[in-house]
Amino acid sequence: MTKRITKAVFPVAGLGTRFLPATKAMPKELLPIIDKPIIQYAVEEAIAAGITDLVFVTGRPKRAIGDHFDANLELEFQLTQKGKHAERDMVRNIIPPGVNCIFVRQPEPKGLGDAVLCAAPAVGNEPFVVLLADDLMMGDTLPTAEMVAAYADAPSNYLCVTEVDDESVHKYGIVRPGPAGPDGRVTVAGLIEKPPLSQAPSRLASMGRYVFDPEIFPILRDLKPGAGGEIQLADAIDVLASSGRVKAMEMSAQRYDCGSKFGYLTAIVDHALAHDEFRDRFLALMRERLAAQPGQDPT
Repeated sequence: MTKRITKAVFPVAGLGTRFLPATKAMPKELLPIIDKPIIQYAVEEAIAAGITDLVFVTGRPKRAIGDHFDANLELEFQLTQKGKHAERDMVRNIIPPGVNCIFVRQPEPKGLGDAVLCAAPAVGNEPFVVLLADDLMMGDTLPTAEMVAAYADAPSNYLCVTEVDDESVHKYGIVRPGPAGPDGRVTVAGLIEKPPLSQAPSRLASMGRYVFDPEIFPILRDLKPGAGGEIQLADAIDVLASSGRVKAMEMSAQRYDCGSKFGYLTAIVDHALAHDEFRDRFLALMRERLAAQPGQDPT
């Protein structure tokens, strides 16, 4: 009988140096997209896919992430006293009943693969998803739900992929495609971390959503440090792919790279344009600002 995926791992121990000085004292995962932190979008995506155990792999300066998802009874009391019941319910229900938050410490920053391995005691012998909060997804159907459903139909390890342009190949883990499986999905023969364009076997880039069986853990334990002297998740996937146990799933959602300043800014703009309260005023503001730029056509 196929095990249902109920556990998600969120590696959130990174230092966020690209957003300094904002991230000197605040985790980059708590940077807001209007009024909601980046990490909350990933958590909501996981919960919507049926995940009930959220495993956060944190570092020393990341206590604020736990505080965000923990109850704040004093704040709830004050909001109740002021009659702000909608705001009280909003903060009270960030994590709905029946969903558990588990926090695991990564003692030192030794790479994404090491962060995933730190979650092994909390995951146990269960399949699980990994969500990188930097990759914010937007759309009617989000990758985690698609991948959980794919696993239920055909258990395997899955990578969320999308095709990128030539100029972006060197930024991602790039899939070496294998033959299509019986279900029509592309199998992954290998994964090359950030290759130069001349060495890229395809334009299919691995995005920040994964499904793994626990067989990934012994591979991670045996890995030697790779690029940057760190334990690379891409290297473990490459080993796993050699057994024919990895499939690629092309995502249908819009992805924002919130690990970069421009990607983060793009996410804010698009979410503002989709926001019921701000959409019309924000669009008018953009047109006004654009019209004020010399030589620009606001239409």
